[in-house]
Amino acid sequence: MGKRVMLLVGTNKGLFIYENDGDRLKWEVRGPFLGGWEVYSVLGDSRSGNRLYAGTSHAAYGATIRVSDDFGQSWRQIENGPRYSQESGFPLNRIWQIAPGAPSQPDTIYAGAEDAGLFVSHDRGENWRELDALTKHPTRPEWIGGAGGMGLHTIIVDPDNPQRIWVAMSSVGVFRTDDGGETWKVCNNGLNRVPTGQPDESIGFCAHKVAGDPNNPDILYMQEHGGVFMSTDAADSWFPIEEGLIVNGETRLFGFPFAVAKNGDQFILPLESSEQRSVRGGKLLIWRRVHEGGSWVPIGDAMPEEQRHVNVLRDAMSVDTLEPYGLYFGTTSGEVFCSLDRGVSWDKLPGQFSRIMCVKPWIVEE
Repeated sequence: MGKRVMLLVGTNKGLFIYENDGDRLKWEVRGPFLGGWEVYSVLGDSRSGNRLYAGTSHAAYGATIRVSDDFGQSWRQIENGPRYSQESGFPLNRIWQIAPGAPSQPDTIYAGAEDAGLFVSHDRGENWRELDALTKHPTRPEWIGGAGGMGLHTIIVDPDNPQRIWVAMSSVGVFRTDDGGETWKVCNNGLNRVPTGQPDESIGFCAHKVAGDPNNPDILYMQEHGGVFMSTDAADSWFPIEEGLIVNGETRLFGFPFAVAKNGDQFILPLESSEQRSVRGGKLLIWRRVHEGGSWVPIGDAMPEEQRHVNVLRDAMSVDTLEPYGLYFGTTSGEVFCSLDRGVSWDKLPGQFSRIMCVKPWIVEE
């Protein structure tokens, strides 16, 4: 049985799909699909048939979810997609994240929206409902969005317990449910609070991206607005993992993506600062921390001969599940890179796109 390896690249001008037969050395690109639409989120799901989901938004037509059952050749809009009730009064501006449910629920899909909210479908995306206990949380009146809006951008489902789910929102923080969304616990203990003015001190934490450990669902990692953190107790508490990120008094603590490989390797891409949201010194330099802990180390500049004064957004770096694993990222200037040696050396994939929002691998057995 062979493998069809795809890399799904969402941009602010549509979706592009790279394809490879498994060696990931020579890629062909197709697209654009959904041209003219912003694609903030994408998911290739093979748990119950092969279906491709895209979270699309448009200034004139709003936010939608589109699906394809033929690897992007044709698309249809979900008619009963995520919608807030008139009672809530929240606008649906974007679909920030589309995430699969647990393996035991192959037809379940989650979507994170802006304004911040969580939706679920139990029929492969055909019908959606709001998990409104989150939007009705007692802290909700004090939620404030970050610079990019108040989007629910991270959804992590415990693979062993589908009732346990984590979500994260910028300038709000991390929440966890242990009962499938009926109740939610604030999980920001130990993080750096940002000065947003919310009276409730349990919120006001700018989680840029949260990633789960592939081998232990109680372990999570975070790239936060002002630091890099880890939790070993399912997000009940957090502690910094920043050794190596302060060099000669200069910090490498601000960034957006956080990716974790199946062997526990962790990857970030620090930026200059919150004020200067581009890579330091024009170097597209990936930093790695091994599973056993220790220091972060810079391991590979994707373009050592050229400067790239760009950003990499929170969902634009990811890892596949093959051996050896592939590490990918896309830039705000539209370039896509791939490494097969744990981030040491990089290949630029063919093509130049507009602003890249998300990069997600999809492995299909054929």
